[in-house]
Amino acid sequence: MSAPHDLAIRGGTIVTASDRFRADIGVRDGRITDIAASIEGAKEEIDATGLFVLPGGIDAHVHLAQPTSDGTVMADDFESGTRSAAAGGNTTVLPFAMQVKGTSLRDCVTAYHEKADGQCYTDVSFHLVISDPTPQVLGQELPALVRDGYTSFKVFMTYDDLVLNDAELLDVFDVARREKALVMVHAEGHDAIKYMTSRLESEGKTAPYYHAEAHHQVAEREATHRAISHAQLTDVPVMIVHVSGRDPMEQIQWAQKRGMKVHAETCPQYIALTRDDLKGLNMDFEGAKYVCSPPPRDADSQAAIWEGLRDGTFEVFSSDHCPFFYEGSNGTGKDNPKARTSFKWVPNGIPGVETRLPILFSEGVSKGRISLERFVALTSTNPAKLYGLYPQKGALVIGADADITLWDPAKQAAITQDNLHHGSDYTPYEGMQITGWPVRTILRGHTIMQDGVITGTKGGGRYQTRGTSQAMI
Repeated sequence: MSAPHDLAIRGGTIVTASDRFRADIGVRDGRITDIAASIEGAKEEIDATGLFVLPGGIDAHVHLAQPTSDGTVMADDFESGTRSAAAGGNTTVLPFAMQVKGTSLRDCVTAYHEKADGQCYTDVSFHLVISDPTPQVLGQELPALVRDGYTSFKVFMTYDDLVLNDAELLDVFDVARREKALVMVHAEGHDAIKYMTSRLESEGKTAPYYHAEAHHQVAEREATHRAISHAQLTDVPVMIVHVSGRDPMEQIQWAQKRGMKVHAETCPQYIALTRDDLKGLNMDFEGAKYVCSPPPRDADSQAAIWEGLRDGTFEVFSSDHCPFFYEGSNGTGKDNPKARTSFKWVPNGIPGVETRLPILFSEGVSKGRISLERFVALTSTNPAKLYGLYPQKGALVIGADADITLWDPAKQAAITQDNLHHGSDYTPYEGMQITGWPVRTILRGHTIMQDGVITGTKGGGRYQTRGTSQAMI
């Protein structure tokens, strides 16, 4: 007689977004089939005594194998990026299929599938990036893609090759309303950043630190308010991504208190780094390792982000993993000759998909800033709900995919580049002491990481077609 389960996880404490309890989990054919006080009979058994049993992490904001306008090479493709994600306790990641101006959005999506097919250790699903909202894109391609399960897309309010003007933003928001797609907004004021950049350069202030001055919080606050106003006019929910501090957060709270469907995301860099990190050793080029947009702010901004993580202003905690090499090769890293002339040429982005969960757990749960249940909501359940993956993902319930992370709350270790699995040649969190680590990552019942060693198979991850966001219901 064959065993009734393929896998049994015994003796752990199950933690959901709302509760925790002691129970065993039974898995068959990649799905959770039983949750009970005791489960007998399984081909494979895992003793989770002393561990937390969590839904697999869902990183809803990562950049992989993405082209750049200046030819800088991104440090992670789908193989290395998803390998790193698995090592960090994640079972699903959502990268961006970015439209290049002048190209077909549908062709862009096809090209990204070709990059990802057969390469992934975790499951993946694509957001779209709309950079060229032509009548063809808005009238035909985008609606058809949403109906095909690409139910979220991102727009930018800055960057020369990505920025949309207000009229274009309103047109895109209107399509989102009609098609029930969730719009993600990179909210920074383009003209304000250009003005500040020009002023700083004219004053000879070109070191990486001045990136934080050019991308001032005022520009983020203004753009956040403008994005909310456009959403109010078009009557569509929006997700303001990578919110960095108090000023933009207060704009979001203003909208939420008035009943508007404005959702918000923040990231590890805004609780673990500050603008002073961009100074490097002595206002030198080492600060380029911390250049991202929006940049880390100050101590008050960190305190504000924690307030928002606790009170529900932020529903999602993502990495915004945007990995580049620091040194690179043939001048392709952050430390390249052009970047040495001005902060404005330093590639914007830092690696973080593998360190997202440990940082939030250590700084949040271990230090008593947030509850364990809130940790699960921010890093798995809420992303699944907002991006159309729930309850197949983000939940430990019967019938869900057996995507599970086993967590050792007592394990202590420092983040070091030598122990990470990403493609970058550095981590901005080097030496950070962490209490609480993922020790096993399970994708559809199969262990893909154990004790820091990748045990999964490249190509074992699947593409996930998504349903409508719960924000649109």
